[in-house]
Amino acid sequence: MSPPRPPLSPERIVDAAVAVADAEGLAGVSMRRVGRELGVEAMSLYHHVEGKDALLDALVERVFTQIATPTVGAPWRAAMASRAESARAVLSAHPWGLGLIESRRNPGPALLADHDAVIGCLRAAGFSVALAAHAFSVLDAYVYGFVVTELNLPFEPDEGAEEYVAAIADVLDPAAFPHLTEMIGEQVVGGGYDYADEFGFGLTLILDGIERHHRAERS
Repeated sequence: MSPPRPPLSPERIVDAAVAVADAEGLAGVSMRRVGRELGVEAMSLYHHVEGKDALLDALVERVFTQIATPTVGAPWRAAMASRAESARAVLSAHPWGLGLIESRRNPGPALLADHDAVIGCLRAAGFSVALAAHAFSVLDAYVYGFVVTELNLPFEPDEGAEEYVAAIADVLDPAAFPHLTEMIGEQVVGGGYDYADEFGFGLTLILDGIERHHRAERS
């Protein structure tokens, strides 16, 4: 005799919705599909979740519960770097979150707490409201954009940049594309190039720029 199925709860429903979204993308998330994932009728979910919109809001909340939230009063640069790295890891694991997290009209407490903590950490470090807003915006734009690029690179899962370059060698005419050919020859071929390594370098550039503005603002 099989063990009894655990009772439904909002947490179990969100867990199932995450599993569906990870496997099928956000378009696959529906009350019926999530119910099937849980082995129940869709109507059973409505006792715990108001509907699909509420479920999507809960997915956003789940994303933000997994992202490292800065501590107000902590060194701002390390805190922003840690959050950026955490957000990249979470969004890479759940790419459906990219198009969802800022589109919802009913932000939940986890999202609001994250945003408030980012601004609070920067404000506690002496950032003006305007510079805190600029820093927050550029950091998130960088993380989101990097994840989009990383997820859509034209590499197979077991293929690296060097294998991809070899596959398109016939169109990489050095005479037509001298600068691109030079960069590929020096950075990619034979060097074990991994696009993921670009994240840290780019993040450092951004944090350096923010720090310069912060120093200028305080001088």
